[in-house]
Amino acid sequence: MTNKQQKLKDQKSWFLRTDNRSIVIGTFIAVFIASTPYLFYLYESVPDQKVWDTLFFTYDSKYYGSVLTVAWTLTGKIIPLSLILIWFLTCRHWWYHVLIVPIAMYSFQIFTILNDDLRYVDSNQIFYLIPIMAIVVPSIYLIRAKMFDKLNTANKSLQELEDEFMIKPTSLWGKIKQYF
Repeated sequence: MTNKQQKLKDQKSWFLRTDNRSIVIGTFIAVFIASTPYLFYLYESVPDQKVWDTLFFTYDSKYYGSVLTVAWTLTGKIIPLSLILIWFLTCRHWWYHVLIVPIAMYSFQIFTILNDDLRYVDSNQIFYLIPIMAIVVPSIYLIRAKMFDKLNTANKSLQELEDEFMIKPTSLWGKIKQYF
């Protein structure tokens, strides 16, 4: 068996492994994804009043006028953000970096919601996303162009080229760490 074949076999076995840690993490992710409709409706447990005083904190909704409105707006942003983050951290395709754009958008929207001094929640966000998109979109295009150039000049399959361009950290923490 050649070195390249062994490397491909090791990569496949990493994706097909069934050790306890992989099963626990996979189960946690699957349960979280399946429970997102229920998590979205957690906002209904928040009172419809301006000030919410609990044992742990006091929240005063100055801009929205109701804590229920803030909770509803936040769950409408946090749930999709968490699903996109799971997709980003578990995606094996070469284009997964483009998911940074909606992640940045939802993160900025959450920041805007929590910042009570702003007038409109979903306004002018594209201007803040332009620098991120200016880096991510051309990078993805260049990777795609290199792949198709190599595909036309070499006798490799598209899957072999995707595997060649894919960055494969060994752990979830390693995948997160590669961006910082």
